[in-house]
This record gives sequence, C-alpha cells and structure tokens, in this order.
Amino acid sequence: MLTYPLQKHSGSSLYEQLYRAIKADILSGALGPGDKLPSKRMLASHLEVSVITVKTAYEQLIAEGYLYGVEKKGYFVSPVERLHGAVAAPAAVAPQREAQWFLDFAASSTAEEQFPFSTWARLMRRTILEQDTGLLRPTPSTGVAELRRAIAATLYQFRGLAVDPEQIIVGAGTEFLYSLLVQLLGRDKVYAVEDPGYRKIAAVYQSSGVALRTLPLDGSGLSADALRRSDAHVVHISPSHHYPTGIVMPISRRQELLRWAGEREGRYILEDDYDSEFRFVGRPIPTMMSIDTAQRVIYLNTFSKTIAPSIRISYMVLPPHLLAEYRSRLGFYASTVSSFEQYTLAQFLAQGRYEQHLSRMRKHYHQKRDAVIRCFGGLRATITEQDAGLHFLVTLPTGLPDDVLRRRAAAQGLRLAFLSDYYADSAAAPSHVLVVNYAGIDLNRLPTALDRLSHCMEE
Repeated sequence: MLTYPLQKHSGSSLYEQLYRAIKADILSGALGPGDKLPSKRMLASHLEVSVITVKTAYEQLIAEGYLYGVEKKGYFVSPVERLHGAVAAPAAVAPQREAQWFLDFAASSTAEEQFPFSTWARLMRRTILEQDTGLLRPTPSTGVAELRRAIAATLYQFRGLAVDPEQIIVGAGTEFLYSLLVQLLGRDKVYAVEDPGYRKIAAVYQSSGVALRTLPLDGSGLSADALRRSDAHVVHISPSHHYPTGIVMPISRRQELLRWAGEREGRYILEDDYDSEFRFVGRPIPTMMSIDTAQRVIYLNTFSKTIAPSIRISYMVLPPHLLAEYRSRLGFYASTVSSFEQYTLAQFLAQGRYEQHLSRMRKHYHQKRDAVIRCFGGLRATITEQDAGLHFLVTLPTGLPDDVLRRRAAAQGLRLAFLSDYYADSAAAPSHVLVVNYAGIDLNRLPTALDRLSHCMEE
C-alpha cells in the first residue's frame, strides 16, 4: 500500500502533496510501468484523507500522462522515461538584491523627494472621475489623443518644434521605441551609435539583430568624417547634450549630418533629446528636427528624467512620410502605457503643472550641482561639462588605473563610473575621468564619501 506523510498545514493542498509524491515515485522508478495503484476508496482510507483528495490527484496524473485508467479494473502507471536518482524539488532561487552602497556616483536617478505627489494624486482622482469607464476601453496604439496633443503643445512651447499630434507615438520607455524603429526602418539597415556613448542604446540595437557601428566623437560630437566613411544608414545621436561627455553639437556639425542624411534614400538621424530640459546656461538648444527640411530626423524624448524613472512614458515624433508606413506595418501593436497614466500626464502637461515642476527642478538641480561641486573642490580635481544635464565630469588627481580605483572604492562602499566605461575600447579612453550623476546623491554623506575616495587615490 502506498504510504505518504501528508501534512494538513504545509501550505499546499493534500491532493497536491499526494500528486507530487506519486509522480516522484513514478519518475524515480519506485512505481514501474503497468503497476496498479490502490483504488480511490482504499487509498483514501489508508491515508486518512477524503476520496475526493485521491480522485483529484489521480485525475491530475492522468491528465499529465503519468497514469491511465482502465474501466472496472483501476489505475495503472504509464510508461515514462525514468530520471536517474530521486526526484529533487527545484532549488530555490535566491532573490536578486541590489548592492547597498554608502554613496552611488554612477546611478542615473532623480530627486525622489521633489516628486509632486499631491498634484499627481489630485490629477489621478480627476482622471478617474472624468474618464470613468473610458479607462477600461482599448487605448490607441499611438497613445491617447489628449496626451499626444499635450506633448505637441509642450514641444512647441519648450523646444520650438511644431509637429502634428498624429506624428507622435507614445511608448513605455525609449528602449521600446528603439525596437519599434528597427522594425520600421528595417533590420537590413546598418545602425551607428556614438563612441563613447550610453551603452544600453548599443545593447538594444544589438539585441534586435542589426549590424551596428560605433563611431568616434571629436570636439563637436559625432565625427561626420567617420559617418561618411561608414556604411551606416541610421545614426543615433544626442546632439543637445551628449552622455557622458556633455558635448553640445554646434550648428555646423548638425547641418553636416543633415546633409549626409539627405544624400541617399533610407538614411535617418535618430535625435535622442533625453535631458535637454535641464540646461542651466542660456536658452535650450534648438532640436535638429526643427531645422530638418528633408524629413530625415526622428525625434525621441522621455519623461523619465524630468518627472521620475518610474513614469515609463516616452515618445517619438515621426516625419510625416513615415506615418502611413508605421500605421500599416506596426499599427497592430497595443499601447504599452496604460490609459490611466496617459490621461493623468496629459492633464499634468495641459494645466501647466509640468512647466511649474520643471522650473522647480531646474532651480533644485542647479543648487544641488553647485553644492556637489563645492564638495569636490577639496580633491583638487578638474571639473568639466557642468552647465547642462544631470551629470558632470571630474578628472581625478591620480595615476591609478580606473579598474584599480573602482575596486578600492567599492571596498569603501562607493560606486564609481568612469568615462572609459562608455567606450567600445576602454584603452582609447582618457583615464581617471569620473562621471558624476549628481541628482540622487545624498549631500549628507558626500563629505565622508569624498574622504574615502581621497584615501582610495593614495598610491
């Protein structure tokens, strides 16, 4: 008679425990092909459980092919390939934990304490009242019309870019939009990215299976000469504020790249305008799309930097001649952003709340950047590219290699990112240039962290 220790308070049902026990015996060979199992009533009485418990376990084993039933004869073991040794329960997978740093100079974050919670909550409640059951209906694949109109108005107000709301495609994060662009422009195209550059961009294109080229920068940004020598059809750039070098591409280089795009059919420039809103000196730099007369620029931006990384709402602006092709080839995609979030963000933009929030954040980040720079003064380091965006560069006064300094700092609870980390060939990068993402830095811990960093630089 089959005997299994079934626990009534084990966290799993009795039938499931019985099912797993019999299955394990079959896989281990303890029960062989053709062996007859006890009747439901007999096994239920022996194990002191209900008949329905045994019946449910047998039915599950029959459904999976471990048992078969013969009318008026009973239940038998099916021929099943045996496993060597006993069947072990699957090993528990340890949860992945983020490293706990004393101070993280590398994380690209925002000032969480500055998020407009009260305003956002009020707009969410209003969205529920106004949209009601409309929130349950399917969302247009390109995004809700109210949000696309609000984005178009914001682009005109802040970036001087006049676009039709129909040109705007809303998506959950720019990485998703990159993959859509690969499908729209073609996997047979050769794509080019900046070197150095934000490594995730290259990773997304590589995972999409396209040919990728990394092109060097000079003092004006992506090298136009290198682009012409390459076989690239599509180039991804961030002309208003390059990450991580901070280079702002001058008008002459922008015009040169636009000429390159216009020389042959199928060439496009992907303009990544990821943090143009945070420029502390002068007016925002005009977009390349605003001076493109040949409709070869596709504009991309996100609200992750200006509002919060968890607001996974990004968008791209397609040239008019690509809209029909997008609708016919990719219009089947469902919207990747919930209508609830889209309507809430639309109100945030349309009511001027976004403009107010940006004004506060520019002031906050300006003050925080100055405070962080003052603290770095004690290291006798050289600071550059601090006039825009949420990062700057620090050339450290040390001769230690980057990897040595990184390991020493990690032992002190400090996470560092170097400019060399963003090069395809780190040997070609300048040494001991620190990329400081200051938005999320804890100012209370910064002096202690810099003391530790100074100690790490002692050779």
